[in-house]
Amino acid sequence: MAKKSRNEARLRRHLRVRKKVFGTPDRPRMNVFRSLTQIYVQVIDDFQGHTLASASSIDTELRPELEGLSNLEKAQKVGLAIAERAKEAGVNKVIFDRGGYKYSGRVKAMAEAAREGGLEF
Repeated sequence: MAKKSRNEARLRRHLRVRKKVFGTPDRPRMNVFRSLTQIYVQVIDDFQGHTLASASSIDTELRPELEGLSNLEKAQKVGLAIAERAKEAGVNKVIFDRGGYKYSGRVKAMAEAAREGGLEF
């Protein structure tokens, strides 16, 4: 039996979470993806399959203020940015989808910053 890669295991966890987590128009899903160096967040309406707001550590708007920061600090800035952009799109409440990652480190920092920015979940 071949050993599963870390990403395959994460995808299996994510599918398990996605069975229960579904974004509605009044409470969309906030999805997180992180790579070794970057973090990406989307607010998604699963009924229509549309992304309502997004932010990432490679955004051209955020890029200048992220230079020289640690990955954890970048995640916090991205969390504040997604909260601001979601509010502009008329979203105040979301369902958090951690994407199969543990709720610690960069994922937790981004989520807490989004809460500070005014998103409820």
